[in-house]
Amino acid sequence: MHLVRKWPYTVAVSVSVLVGIASIIGSQVLGIPLKDPEGFLGPAYVRLPLLGLLLSGVGVLIAATRRRGWRRIPRGVSEVIKHEWTLRRTLYIMTGLVTFYVSYVAYRNLKNVLPLYRDDTLYDRGLLQTDRWFFAGHDPATVLHAVLGTDITAMLLSFVYLSYMPLVPISLGVFLVLSRDVRVGAWYATTLCLNWVFGVVSYYVIPAVGPVYSRPDLYVDLPGTGVSSLQQALLDNRLEFLTSPLTSDAIHGVAAFASLHVSVTFAAALFLQRTTRNSIARTAAWTFFALTSVATLYFGWHYVLDNVAGMLIGWGSLVIGAWATGCTKEHLRKMREEPELDLPQEKELASMTGRAV
Repeated sequence: MHLVRKWPYTVAVSVSVLVGIASIIGSQVLGIPLKDPEGFLGPAYVRLPLLGLLLSGVGVLIAATRRRGWRRIPRGVSEVIKHEWTLRRTLYIMTGLVTFYVSYVAYRNLKNVLPLYRDDTLYDRGLLQTDRWFFAGHDPATVLHAVLGTDITAMLLSFVYLSYMPLVPISLGVFLVLSRDVRVGAWYATTLCLNWVFGVVSYYVIPAVGPVYSRPDLYVDLPGTGVSSLQQALLDNRLEFLTSPLTSDAIHGVAAFASLHVSVTFAAALFLQRTTRNSIARTAAWTFFALTSVATLYFGWHYVLDNVAGMLIGWGSLVIGAWATGCTKEHLRKMREEPELDLPQEKELASMTGRAV
């Protein structure tokens, strides 16, 4: 076990390789080519390196400014790059981005072929009945629409829900680049990898399409939003893929149990709770998680049990990630007592340069 934790990326790399192999086998058995899902900045192999470069530059500027002030940024940049951006740190950041990319693409491809393996048995009816039990005989959507309204609330929750897609890779880049402790960045990258893996396993164990597709009549009163457009696009992709799975360019992306929106945002909130002293960041993370959870029920993406399972996946991924990277309570306590960014002190720079500061 000690050897597993000696390098903080051992589990993340192992998991990404295994799920990558599983996605290749799962697709090739059916004769379906692997697909690279596109995101808000194009294909993942383009946006992740761009994101890494952008956040690295921002991280260097922040550190340089804190080090030397706005008037001496060039000197600060030179010092930060020289004393902080070691080859080891750079490789760790690259490893975190690559493991995220591989596991996410594998997750999307396994989700893509899900209906060809498991569409014969869908659990939507049972999950709908469970929802009504939780809400005293009513559908969650009906209750939420009546209590929260269907105008401004729909627009707000749509914005929150859609913000998840760019915020996940951005948050990874932030934790990898700005964290002064490389193990902490590895912890978050490992947590995300595990979320994708546990999430896609849950899709295959309990396949379901979600309330909005099994009971669309419950959502006809909602106004047109970015979420409704996305739901229609996913339905169109599902139908196109099922019509011609071997030749279709569409990526199937419909799966309800469990909610990865909930699992990832819950894991991120827990992560910030344990790693940062910034109360604003912690409050923002918990607020985003709460609003995201409501949005999944409000728009009919998920059932109540989907969200419960999502929270369990998020918590489990975070705990396993902490163990795998050696981020013990004692390690985190020492980290919180030190500066947020790994900046060399004035005396250390003086000794390095051989002159007074």
